[in-house]
Amino acid sequence: MHAWKHFVTITKHRMLVLEGCFRVGLYRQGLCHDLSKYSPAEFWNGARYYQGNRSPNAAEREDKGYSEAWMHHKGRNPHHYEYWTDMNRETRRYEPIPMPRKYLVEMVMDRRAACKTYEGAAYTPASPLNYLNRSWEKNLMHPRTERELRHILTMLRDKGEEETFRYLRREVLQGKPFPWEEEETLQ
Repeated sequence: MHAWKHFVTITKHRMLVLEGCFRVGLYRQGLCHDLSKYSPAEFWNGARYYQGNRSPNAAEREDKGYSEAWMHHKGRNPHHYEYWTDMNRETRRYEPIPMPRKYLVEMVMDRRAACKTYEGAAYTPASPLNYLNRSWEKNLMHPRTERELRHILTMLRDKGEEETFRYLRREVLQGKPFPWEEEETLQ
């Protein structure tokens, strides 16, 4: 059991998200980000499966075939695309729906912070995009959410934090169209 190390890790992660959210004007989301990680349902499994270099949810999933902590977490935190699923009235199947922009931006901050926390000195602005490219999750998101996320993470890789955060604050959070939306309007 690594309760103290887990506490330090999740707190470091939260502080990185808070810093990013504050930089783009998402003050309430920065303050409230991942508070459920301190709940008994998430904290004790995290401490039990703590490894320090990756999410304890992955280790719990390997051990049990699922992660109780993750199931608790994703249902309470709208910055995860998994939160944004609902029953399609026509197909009568659960399907992803597009994420609201403020949660999309918080997800960007969450992924940036997770990579910084777990990669340490090896982190680069390309890390969050590299993680997305290696994962299967891109196939589970709503296509609009995946396209928007990929656009922002590519900008982070290519233009860095200052320009990307400015874009998030001035364009994305203000509801301005993404570049491809502007092109579609012109056609």
